[in-house]
Amino acid sequence: MSHRRLILASTSVFRRDLLARLRLPFDMAAPGFEEISPPPGPADADTVRAVVRENAVGKALSLRDAYPDTLILASDQLGECEGRVLAKPGTEERAREQLRFLAGKEHRLHNAVALLDTRDGRLVHELVTSRLCMRPLSEERIRRYVELERPVRSAGSYLSESLGVALFESMGGDDPTAIIGLPLTAVVRLLERFGVSPLDPEDSA
Repeated sequence: MSHRRLILASTSVFRRDLLARLRLPFDMAAPGFEEISPPPGPADADTVRAVVRENAVGKALSLRDAYPDTLILASDQLGECEGRVLAKPGTEERAREQLRFLAGKEHRLHNAVALLDTRDGRLVHELVTSRLCMRPLSEERIRRYVELERPVRSAGSYLSESLGVALFESMGGDDPTAIIGLPLTAVVRLLERFGVSPLDPEDSA
């Protein structure tokens, strides 16, 4: 199934740059879907994973009518630690507070990826979880990091692909790209279920 048009249901430059690594031609579109938030109060891993799965699927389905005969790829990411959901902080103050909470602890990032074939409505998805252990951090280092990278649009308040790596003792999981926001190994598996591979000459750019 070569030359299927691929749509990334996102406006994130991080996800754009990650998907570009596969050298498949694709377009980007903002999904017309309002993301679902976890329920108030403590949330366990299963709850957070259910939310990111529902968000990824919702984003893909929201573009179904606008892009017929395409493959629509969507994803979502949230973290959790000790019952607390780790979302995008939105402000530098909240980023610093989130990093204070995470310092010296292990937390988990949950990613959901969904792929929809708008030709026949077939939808597949995968969940990927990464475990990260942050170093103990002084207030001075937290402030310095947030000042330098302003990670206000990243779940967990860090950018692990750049200076944020200095915050961690360890980062574990099946795919390091999942931490950035789009698990490419899962993406490749999903695409291959529709006959598309970045290693096939007719599919690659």
